[in-house]
Amino acid sequence: MLNTDTQRRDGPLAGVRVVDLTHMLAGPYSTWLLGALGAEVIKIERPGKGDFTRIIAPFSDEESIYFLSVNRNKQSLTLNLKEEKGKEIFKKIVATCDVLVENNRAGAMDRLGLGYADLKAVNPRLVYASISGFGQDGPYRHRPCFDVVAQAMSGMMSITGEPGGDPCRVGASIGDIGSSLFAAVGILAALQKRAGTGEGSFIDVAMLDCQLALMENAIARFLNAGETPRALGSRHPLIAPFQAFPTADKPIAICVDTNEQWDRMCRAMGLEHLLSDPRFPTGSARNANHAELEPLLREVFLTRGRDAWLDAMEDADVPASPINSVPDALNDPQVVHRKMVVEVPEGSGKRFAAVPITMPNAPLPAESPAPRLGEHTDAILADLGFSPDEIAAFRRDAVV
Repeated sequence: MLNTDTQRRDGPLAGVRVVDLTHMLAGPYSTWLLGALGAEVIKIERPGKGDFTRIIAPFSDEESIYFLSVNRNKQSLTLNLKEEKGKEIFKKIVATCDVLVENNRAGAMDRLGLGYADLKAVNPRLVYASISGFGQDGPYRHRPCFDVVAQAMSGMMSITGEPGGDPCRVGASIGDIGSSLFAAVGILAALQKRAGTGEGSFIDVAMLDCQLALMENAIARFLNAGETPRALGSRHPLIAPFQAFPTADKPIAICVDTNEQWDRMCRAMGLEHLLSDPRFPTGSARNANHAELEPLLREVFLTRGRDAWLDAMEDADVPASPINSVPDALNDPQVVHRKMVVEVPEGSGKRFAAVPITMPNAPLPAESPAPRLGEHTDAILADLGFSPDEIAAFRRDAVV
Protein backbone atom coordinates (compact mmCIF):
# COMPACT_ATOMS: atom_id res chain seq x y z
CA MET A 1 0.00 0.00 0.00
CA LEU A 2 1.37 3.37 -1.00
CA ASN A 3 1.72 5.78 1.88
CA THR A 4 3.81 8.75 0.76
CA ASP A 5 3.30 11.87 2.82
CA THR A 6 1.87 13.78 -0.13
CA GLN A 7 -0.91 11.21 -0.46
CA ARG A 8 -2.25 11.55 3.07
CA ARG A 9 -5.47 13.50 2.69
CA ASP A 10 -8.51 14.07 4.82
CA GLY A 11 -12.07 14.47 3.57
CA PRO A 12 -15.03 12.24 2.70
CA LEU A 13 -12.99 10.20 0.17
CA ALA A 14 -9.97 9.77 2.44
CA GLY A 15 -8.55 6.28 1.95
CA VAL A 16 -9.74 6.00 -1.65
CA ARG A 17 -6.78 5.66 -4.03
CA VAL A 18 -7.14 6.64 -7.68
CA VAL A 19 -4.79 5.88 -10.57
CA ASP A 20 -5.24 8.64 -13.12
CA LEU A 21 -4.51 7.91 -16.80
CA THR A 22 -6.26 11.05 -18.05
CA HIS A 23 -5.19 14.00 -20.14
CA MET A 24 -6.55 17.29 -21.48
CA LEU A 25 -9.82 18.14 -19.62
CA ALA A 26 -12.55 15.47 -19.74
CA GLY A 27 -10.60 13.12 -17.48
CA PRO A 28 -8.42 15.44 -15.36
CA TYR A 29 -11.41 17.50 -14.21
CA SER A 30 -13.02 14.35 -12.81
CA THR A 31 -9.89 13.25 -10.96
CA TRP A 32 -9.29 16.81 -9.72
CA LEU A 33 -12.70 16.64 -8.07
CA LEU A 34 -12.06 13.20 -6.55
CA GLY A 35 -8.79 14.52 -5.14
CA ALA A 36 -10.49 17.62 -3.79
CA LEU A 37 -12.90 15.34 -1.92
CA GLY A 38 -9.96 13.61 -0.25
CA ALA A 39 -8.99 10.78 -2.60
CA GLU A 40 -5.31 10.04 -3.20
CA VAL A 41 -4.68 10.52 -6.92
CA ILE A 42 -1.63 9.19 -8.79
CA LYS A 43 -1.41 10.74 -12.24
CA ILE A 44 0.49 8.60 -14.75
CA GLU A 45 2.24 10.71 -17.42
CA ARG A 46 4.43 10.07 -20.43
CA PRO A 47 8.15 10.32 -19.64
CA GLY A 48 9.62 13.59 -20.85
CA LYS A 49 6.28 14.92 -22.13
CA GLY A 50 3.48 14.49 -19.65
CA ASP A 51 -0.10 15.64 -20.12
CA PHE A 52 -0.65 17.53 -23.38
CA THR A 53 -1.93 20.54 -21.45
CA ARG A 54 1.46 21.15 -19.82
CA ILE A 55 2.45 23.08 -22.97
CA ILE A 56 -0.76 25.13 -23.38
CA ALA A 57 -0.38 28.88 -22.76
CA PRO A 58 -0.75 31.07 -20.79
CA PHE A 59 1.93 30.19 -18.25
CA SER A 60 2.69 31.15 -14.65
CA ASP A 61 6.26 30.53 -13.52
CA GLU A 62 6.72 28.50 -16.73
CA GLU A 63 3.82 26.20 -15.83
CA SER A 64 0.61 25.96 -17.87
CA ILE A 65 -2.28 27.60 -16.04
CA TYR A 66 -4.63 25.21 -17.86
CA PHE A 67 -2.73 22.22 -16.46
CA LEU A 68 -2.44 23.73 -12.98
CA SER A 69 -6.17 24.40 -12.77
CA VAL A 70 -7.41 20.82 -13.30
CA ASN A 71 -4.53 18.77 -11.91
CA ARG A 72 -4.50 19.95 -8.33
CA ASN A 73 -4.55 17.35 -5.55
CA LYS A 74 -2.52 14.81 -7.54
CA GLN A 75 0.88 13.20 -7.65
CA SER A 76 2.78 12.73 -10.90
CA LEU A 77 4.55 9.52 -11.84
CA THR A 78 6.09 9.12 -15.30
CA LEU A 79 5.75 5.67 -16.81
CA ASN A 80 6.17 4.27 -20.30
CA LEU A 81 3.18 2.00 -20.75
CA LYS A 82 4.44 0.76 -24.12
CA GLU A 83 7.29 -1.03 -22.35
CA GLU A 84 6.64 -4.36 -20.65
CA LYS A 85 8.43 -3.23 -17.50
CA GLY A 86 6.26 -0.13 -17.44
CA LYS A 87 3.14 -2.27 -17.65
CA GLU A 88 4.45 -4.46 -14.83
CA ILE A 89 4.98 -1.41 -12.60
CA PHE A 90 1.58 -0.05 -13.57
CA LYS A 91 -0.15 -3.27 -12.57
CA LYS A 92 1.58 -3.13 -9.17
CA ILE A 93 0.13 0.35 -8.71
CA VAL A 94 -3.32 -0.80 -9.83
CA ALA A 95 -3.20 -3.60 -7.26
CA THR A 96 -3.07 -0.93 -4.53
CA CYS A 97 -5.82 1.29 -5.99
CA ASP A 98 -9.58 1.54 -5.70
CA VAL A 99 -10.32 3.48 -8.87
CA LEU A 100 -8.82 3.88 -12.35
CA VAL A 101 -9.88 6.74 -14.62
CA GLU A 102 -8.81 7.02 -18.27
CA ASN A 103 -10.03 9.08 -21.21
CA ASN A 104 -8.43 7.51 -24.25
CA ARG A 105 -10.26 6.47 -27.39
CA ALA A 106 -12.24 3.25 -27.06
CA GLY A 107 -9.99 0.23 -27.43
CA ALA A 108 -6.71 2.01 -26.65
CA MET A 109 -6.34 0.48 -23.20
CA ASP A 110 -7.22 -3.00 -24.50
CA ARG A 111 -4.51 -2.72 -27.13
CA LEU A 112 -2.00 -1.96 -24.37
CA GLY A 113 -3.18 -5.01 -22.45
CA LEU A 114 -4.50 -2.71 -19.73
CA GLY A 115 -8.24 -2.86 -20.35
CA TYR A 116 -10.78 -3.66 -17.67
CA ALA A 117 -10.61 -7.43 -18.19
CA ASP A 118 -6.82 -7.31 -17.89
CA LEU A 119 -6.79 -5.24 -14.72
CA LYS A 120 -9.76 -6.95 -13.10
CA ALA A 121 -7.51 -10.00 -12.92
CA VAL A 122 -5.00 -7.87 -11.00
CA ASN A 123 -7.55 -6.20 -8.72
CA PRO A 124 -11.12 -7.60 -8.71
CA ARG A 125 -12.28 -4.67 -6.54
CA LEU A 126 -11.16 -2.07 -9.06
CA VAL A 127 -13.63 0.57 -10.23
CA TYR A 128 -12.53 1.28 -13.80
CA ALA A 129 -13.99 4.43 -15.43
CA SER A 130 -13.50 5.11 -19.14
CA ILE A 131 -14.41 8.53 -20.52
CA SER A 132 -14.43 8.77 -24.31
CA GLY A 133 -16.06 10.79 -27.02
CA PHE A 134 -18.61 8.22 -28.10
CA GLY A 135 -18.41 5.33 -25.65
CA GLN A 136 -17.05 1.81 -25.89
CA ASP A 137 -19.45 0.64 -28.61
CA GLY A 138 -21.30 1.97 -31.62
CA PRO A 139 -20.23 3.13 -35.08
CA TYR A 140 -18.29 6.16 -33.79
CA ARG A 141 -16.43 4.44 -30.96
CA HIS A 142 -12.99 4.90 -32.58
CA ARG A 143 -13.46 8.55 -33.56
CA PRO A 144 -11.53 11.33 -31.82
CA CYS A 145 -13.65 13.85 -29.93
CA PHE A 146 -13.12 17.22 -28.32
CA ASP A 147 -15.50 19.57 -26.55
CA VAL A 148 -16.76 21.45 -29.61
CA VAL A 149 -17.38 18.16 -31.46
CA ALA A 150 -19.58 16.88 -28.62
CA GLN A 151 -21.43 20.19 -28.39
CA ALA A 152 -21.97 20.34 -32.14
CA MET A 153 -23.04 16.72 -32.63
CA SER A 154 -25.42 16.73 -29.64
CA GLY A 155 -27.41 19.70 -30.90
CA MET A 156 -26.17 21.92 -28.06
CA MET A 157 -24.74 24.47 -30.51
CA SER A 158 -28.03 24.65 -32.40
CA ILE A 159 -29.82 26.02 -29.33
CA THR A 160 -27.02 28.38 -28.26
CA GLY A 161 -26.64 31.94 -29.55
CA GLU A 162 -28.95 34.57 -30.92
CA PRO A 163 -31.98 33.72 -33.10
CA GLY A 164 -30.95 33.48 -36.72
CA GLY A 165 -27.26 33.74 -35.85
CA ASP A 166 -24.42 31.30 -36.39
CA PRO A 167 -24.30 28.21 -34.13
CA CYS A 168 -22.40 28.97 -30.94
CA ARG A 169 -20.33 26.85 -28.61
CA VAL A 170 -21.22 27.28 -24.95
CA GLY A 171 -18.44 29.43 -23.47
CA ALA A 172 -17.31 26.87 -20.90
CA SER A 173 -16.19 23.41 -22.06
CA ILE A 174 -19.32 21.60 -20.95
CA GLY A 175 -18.66 18.80 -23.43
CA ASP A 176 -15.62 17.88 -21.38
CA ILE A 177 -16.83 18.93 -17.95
CA GLY A 178 -20.23 17.26 -18.29
CA SER A 179 -18.60 13.90 -18.93
CA SER A 180 -16.16 14.49 -16.07
CA LEU A 181 -18.96 15.07 -13.61
CA PHE A 182 -21.05 12.11 -14.79
CA ALA A 183 -17.94 9.95 -14.50
CA ALA A 184 -17.40 11.13 -10.92
CA VAL A 185 -21.02 10.29 -10.07
CA GLY A 186 -20.62 6.85 -11.61
CA ILE A 187 -17.41 6.24 -9.66
CA LEU A 188 -19.04 7.17 -6.37
CA ALA A 189 -22.01 4.91 -7.16
CA ALA A 190 -19.65 2.03 -8.02
CA LEU A 191 -17.74 2.51 -4.76
CA GLN A 192 -21.03 2.35 -2.86
CA LYS A 193 -21.98 -0.84 -4.74
CA ARG A 194 -18.57 -2.34 -3.98
CA ALA A 195 -19.02 -1.62 -0.28
CA GLY A 196 -21.91 -4.09 -0.33
CA THR A 197 -20.73 -6.67 -2.85
CA GLY A 198 -16.95 -6.43 -2.73
CA GLU A 199 -16.89 -6.34 -6.52
CA GLY A 200 -15.48 -3.66 -8.79
CA SER A 201 -17.21 -2.18 -11.83
CA PHE A 202 -16.57 -0.91 -15.33
CA ILE A 203 -18.01 2.54 -16.08
CA ASP A 204 -18.48 3.66 -19.69
CA VAL A 205 -19.09 7.41 -20.07
CA ALA A 206 -19.40 9.10 -23.48
CA MET A 207 -19.12 12.84 -24.03
CA LEU A 208 -21.90 12.76 -26.62
CA ASP A 209 -24.24 10.88 -24.29
CA CYS A 210 -23.55 13.37 -21.51
CA GLN A 211 -24.32 16.36 -23.73
CA LEU A 212 -27.67 14.84 -24.63
CA ALA A 213 -28.43 14.28 -20.95
CA LEU A 214 -27.55 17.91 -20.17
CA MET A 215 -30.04 19.07 -22.80
CA GLU A 216 -32.88 17.45 -20.83
CA ASN A 217 -35.60 20.02 -21.56
CA ALA A 218 -34.79 20.42 -25.24
CA ILE A 219 -34.70 16.65 -25.74
CA ALA A 220 -37.93 16.09 -23.82
CA ARG A 221 -39.79 18.82 -25.74
CA PHE A 222 -38.81 17.38 -29.11
CA LEU A 223 -39.56 13.76 -28.20
CA ASN A 224 -42.89 14.43 -26.49
CA ALA A 225 -44.25 17.59 -28.10
CA GLY A 226 -42.65 17.46 -31.53
CA GLU A 227 -41.06 20.88 -31.06
CA THR A 228 -37.63 21.40 -32.61
CA PRO A 229 -35.64 23.57 -30.16
CA ARG A 230 -33.76 26.55 -31.58
CA ALA A 231 -31.44 29.30 -30.42
CA LEU A 232 -33.25 31.97 -28.42
CA GLY A 233 -30.41 34.10 -27.11
CA SER A 234 -30.88 34.60 -23.38
CA ARG A 235 -34.56 33.64 -23.49
CA HIS A 236 -36.03 30.56 -21.85
CA PRO A 237 -37.95 28.37 -24.30
CA LEU A 238 -40.96 27.88 -21.98
CA ILE A 239 -41.09 30.82 -19.57
CA ALA A 240 -41.44 34.58 -20.05
CA PRO A 241 -40.13 37.05 -19.14
CA PHE A 242 -36.94 35.06 -18.54
CA GLN A 243 -34.07 36.77 -20.34
CA ALA A 244 -31.67 39.70 -20.50
CA PHE A 245 -32.98 43.24 -20.97
CA PRO A 246 -31.09 46.44 -21.73
CA THR A 247 -31.46 49.32 -19.28
CA ALA A 248 -30.40 52.96 -19.50
CA ASP A 249 -26.80 51.86 -18.94
CA LYS A 250 -26.01 48.16 -18.41
CA PRO A 251 -28.15 45.07 -19.09
CA ILE A 252 -29.82 42.89 -16.47
CA ALA A 253 -31.27 39.40 -16.42
CA ILE A 254 -34.83 38.85 -15.22
CA CYS A 255 -36.54 35.58 -14.32
CA VAL A 256 -40.30 35.52 -13.75
CA ASP A 257 -41.28 31.92 -13.11
CA THR A 258 -44.61 32.30 -11.30
CA ASN A 259 -47.70 34.47 -11.55
CA GLU A 260 -46.87 35.91 -8.12
CA GLN A 261 -43.52 37.10 -9.43
CA TRP A 262 -45.23 38.48 -12.54
CA ASP A 263 -47.60 40.46 -10.36
CA ARG A 264 -44.78 41.90 -8.27
CA MET A 265 -42.63 42.74 -11.29
CA CYS A 266 -45.44 44.56 -13.08
CA ARG A 267 -46.15 46.65 -9.98
CA ALA A 268 -42.45 47.44 -9.53
CA MET A 269 -42.29 48.62 -13.15
CA GLY A 270 -45.54 50.61 -13.07
CA LEU A 271 -47.13 48.18 -15.52
CA GLU A 272 -50.15 47.13 -13.45
CA HIS A 273 -52.37 47.30 -16.54
CA LEU A 274 -50.58 44.24 -17.95
CA LEU A 275 -51.97 42.14 -15.08
CA SER A 276 -55.41 42.24 -16.70
CA ASP A 277 -54.15 41.98 -20.28
CA PRO A 278 -55.70 38.83 -21.82
CA ARG A 279 -52.46 38.08 -23.68
CA PHE A 280 -50.41 37.57 -20.51
CA PRO A 281 -52.41 35.76 -17.79
CA THR A 282 -50.01 32.81 -17.38
CA GLY A 283 -46.40 31.97 -17.99
CA SER A 284 -47.33 29.85 -21.00
CA ALA A 285 -49.42 32.66 -22.46
CA ARG A 286 -46.66 35.17 -21.86
CA ASN A 287 -44.22 32.87 -23.63
CA ALA A 288 -46.60 32.34 -26.55
CA ASN A 289 -47.04 36.11 -26.86
CA HIS A 290 -43.43 36.97 -26.17
CA ALA A 291 -43.07 39.02 -29.36
CA GLU A 292 -45.73 41.40 -28.03
CA LEU A 293 -44.58 41.37 -24.41
CA GLU A 294 -40.85 42.00 -24.83
CA PRO A 295 -41.15 45.48 -26.42
CA LEU A 296 -43.46 46.64 -23.62
CA LEU A 297 -40.98 45.58 -20.96
CA ARG A 298 -37.93 46.77 -22.87
CA GLU A 299 -39.35 50.28 -23.21
CA VAL A 300 -39.72 50.61 -19.44
CA PHE A 301 -36.40 49.02 -18.56
CA LEU A 302 -34.68 51.62 -20.75
CA THR A 303 -35.97 54.43 -18.52
CA ARG A 304 -33.66 53.65 -15.58
CA GLY A 305 -30.16 52.30 -14.99
CA ARG A 306 -29.23 48.76 -14.09
CA ASP A 307 -28.59 49.31 -10.39
CA ALA A 308 -31.90 51.11 -9.90
CA TRP A 309 -33.75 48.22 -11.51
CA LEU A 310 -31.83 45.64 -9.51
CA ASP A 311 -32.81 47.43 -6.31
CA ALA A 312 -36.43 47.59 -7.44
CA MET A 313 -36.50 43.90 -8.32
CA GLU A 314 -34.89 42.93 -5.01
CA ASP A 315 -37.50 44.98 -3.15
CA ALA A 316 -40.21 43.17 -5.13
CA ASP A 317 -38.58 39.76 -4.54
CA VAL A 318 -38.21 39.13 -8.27
CA PRO A 319 -35.16 37.11 -9.37
CA ALA A 320 -32.78 39.46 -11.18
CA SER A 321 -29.06 39.81 -11.74
CA PRO A 322 -26.41 41.95 -13.34
CA ILE A 323 -24.75 40.36 -16.36
CA ASN A 324 -21.27 40.12 -14.98
CA SER A 325 -17.95 39.82 -16.69
CA VAL A 326 -15.62 37.18 -15.21
CA PRO A 327 -13.81 39.86 -13.12
CA ASP A 328 -17.17 41.20 -11.93
CA ALA A 329 -18.32 37.72 -10.94
CA LEU A 330 -15.15 36.95 -8.98
CA ASN A 331 -15.45 40.20 -7.06
CA ASP A 332 -19.13 39.78 -6.26
CA PRO A 333 -19.74 39.90 -2.48
CA GLN A 334 -21.56 36.57 -2.50
CA VAL A 335 -18.73 34.86 -4.38
CA VAL A 336 -16.18 36.38 -2.01
CA HIS A 337 -18.23 35.31 1.03
CA ARG A 338 -18.48 31.73 -0.26
CA LYS A 339 -14.68 31.64 -0.79
CA MET A 340 -15.07 30.49 -4.38
CA VAL A 341 -11.55 31.63 -5.23
CA VAL A 342 -8.74 29.63 -3.66
CA GLU A 343 -4.98 30.19 -3.69
CA VAL A 344 -3.08 26.94 -4.31
CA PRO A 345 -0.72 26.59 -2.62
CA GLU A 346 -1.42 29.30 -0.08
CA GLY A 347 0.95 32.20 -0.56
CA SER A 348 1.85 31.23 -4.14
CA GLY A 349 -0.28 33.86 -5.85
CA LYS A 350 -1.83 31.17 -8.08
CA ARG A 351 -5.60 31.36 -7.76
CA PHE A 352 -8.32 29.11 -9.11
CA ALA A 353 -12.03 28.39 -8.78
CA ALA A 354 -12.62 26.49 -5.54
CA VAL A 355 -14.50 23.24 -5.07
CA PRO A 356 -18.22 24.20 -5.02
CA ILE A 357 -19.12 21.67 -2.32
CA THR A 358 -19.46 22.55 1.36
CA MET A 359 -19.77 19.75 3.92
CA PRO A 360 -19.64 21.16 7.46
CA ASN A 361 -19.62 17.70 9.04
CA ALA A 362 -16.97 16.36 6.65
CA PRO A 363 -14.78 19.32 5.69
CA LEU A 364 -12.73 19.02 2.54
CA PRO A 365 -8.95 19.03 2.77
CA ALA A 366 -6.89 22.01 1.70
CA GLU A 367 -6.05 21.67 -1.97
CA SER A 368 -2.53 20.79 -3.01
CA PRO A 369 -0.87 22.23 -6.13
CA ALA A 370 -0.60 20.42 -9.44
CA PRO A 371 2.58 18.34 -9.50
CA ARG A 372 5.67 18.90 -11.56
CA LEU A 373 6.18 16.26 -14.23
CA GLY A 374 7.33 13.06 -12.52
CA GLU A 375 7.64 14.81 -9.16
CA HIS A 376 6.61 11.76 -7.15
CA THR A 377 8.02 9.00 -9.35
CA ASP A 378 10.88 7.96 -7.07
CA ALA A 379 8.79 8.06 -3.90
CA ILE A 380 5.98 5.97 -5.40
CA LEU A 381 8.35 3.40 -6.87
CA ALA A 382 10.20 3.16 -3.55
CA ASP A 383 6.90 2.54 -1.77
CA LEU A 384 6.23 -0.27 -4.23
CA GLY A 385 9.43 -1.90 -3.04
CA PHE A 386 11.85 -0.93 -5.80
CA SER A 387 15.43 -0.15 -4.78
CA PRO A 388 17.31 3.02 -5.77
CA ASP A 389 19.38 0.98 -8.21
CA GLU A 390 16.25 -0.43 -9.84
CA ILE A 391 14.73 3.04 -10.11
CA ALA A 392 17.95 4.32 -11.71
CA ALA A 393 17.77 1.43 -14.18
CA PHE A 394 14.17 2.31 -15.04
CA ARG A 395 15.31 5.82 -15.87
CA ARG A 396 18.21 4.56 -17.96
CA ASP A 397 15.90 2.25 -19.91
CA ALA A 398 13.29 5.02 -20.44
CA VAL A 399 10.70 3.15 -18.40
CA VAL A 400 10.01 6.20 -16.20
